[in-house]
Amino acid sequence: MKKKAAIGIDIGGTNIVIGFADIDGNTLDKVSFKTASYEKVEDFIVKVSQEINNMVLDNNDMYQIIGVGIGAPNGNYYKGTIEFAPNLPWKGTIYLAELIESKVNMPVVLTNDANAAAIGEMVYGGAKNMKDFLVITLGTGLGSGFVANGELIYGHDGFAGELGHIIATDNGRECGCGRKGCLETYVSATGIKRTVFEFMSDYNYKSDLRDMSFHEVNSKIIYEKALEGDEVCIRAFDYTANVLGRKLADAVAITSPEAIFIFGGLAKAGGLIIDATKKYMEESLLAIFKNKIKVLPSALDENNAAILGAAALAFQNFKE
Repeated sequence: MKKKAAIGIDIGGTNIVIGFADIDGNTLDKVSFKTASYEKVEDFIVKVSQEINNMVLDNNDMYQIIGVGIGAPNGNYYKGTIEFAPNLPWKGTIYLAELIESKVNMPVVLTNDANAAAIGEMVYGGAKNMKDFLVITLGTGLGSGFVANGELIYGHDGFAGELGHIIATDNGRECGCGRKGCLETYVSATGIKRTVFEFMSDYNYKSDLRDMSFHEVNSKIIYEKALEGDEVCIRAFDYTANVLGRKLADAVAITSPEAIFIFGGLAKAGGLIIDATKKYMEESLLAIFKNKIKVLPSALDENNAAILGAAALAFQNFKE
């Protein structure tokens, strides 16, 4: 009997990854390409469909691929759409699940990328035995998935849990969504980069980054320089953790999670972001929540976490 597997697709503001995983959480194959390479959604659909069909053909002898799961910014689980995603090149409402399904001859399910990460954490990761937890994804933007009583919270329209677009600072930084002061403009790979350059403009802190242009700097460089003792980078991480910790304290007051998992590129900074975030969160928590909430890195393999989350979504929806 063939072993069951599912295709997982992670659509990010920078990269798109397509792969497939078996029901035990083993990632079996994957490809990736730059999001910006596909300005037209029609070209993207052709590319993705070709990659899916190739994977099915290459693995048909050993695996029964039951369906496709997609994690995407502003993904609507109820409709299978991406709607007005500020960090993607395609504008308006894209009926992505339906468009891909018509070309690959198998069922397709789509949700918000952070919701897919939460499902992956629940099925394969550190939240296996938890019923109440949050997943925060720190990439180009900030995503979040809220799980309560063992179920993802989608809300009546499919868009619940948009922590990245709560207001962190009144009339603050301009966001891709069109508003000002959204949390993700401060807490994300792009957000910490903006913080670094603001600090270099406003203060005389020493920094090797003063010799680099805005386009040369990324969150990885900021992390590496922080480890070397760069004052601007250390302060930027502390500022980012402060903003995130305070807003997580607000989220805790609403859902009372057992744990909060930090996932994505910035999470690789370890103690610089996770330990500091927990410290600032504890300072802002209501007394009844203090010292109860774990703040943890994702337990999923960082190289395959996005694929596992999207594949887990397919397994949840196409069990039969």
